[in-house]
Amino acid sequence: MARRPAGEGRWRIGRVYVEPGAARWVPNRGEPVALSDARATGVRPPSVREGMSINPGSRIVAFAHPDGATMEIAVMALDLRELLDAVPRSAQDAPETT
Repeated sequence: MARRPAGEGRWRIGRVYVEPGAARWVPNRGEPVALSDARATGVRPPSVREGMSINPGSRIVAFAHPDGATMEIAVMALDLRELLDAVPRSAQDAPETT
């Protein structure tokens, strides 16, 4: 699940596809969002309120795009490493994986 911009709006259902050199989020409705130019800026667990909408065992990865747009994607903890390996990380805010 994902939401754009980060911290606002509803969580939208979709899938993250991780391929060599290219990652993208494809919503059930709408256009795919390329993650290859985005930077992962942080990882956090969902809040109690977010845990009612998304799986409370997931981790939320925050992304920043070069045009200033932000996005959050909720992924299961077992899939977190694969996503972080496919997306560049911000130098000053390298995400922690827990």
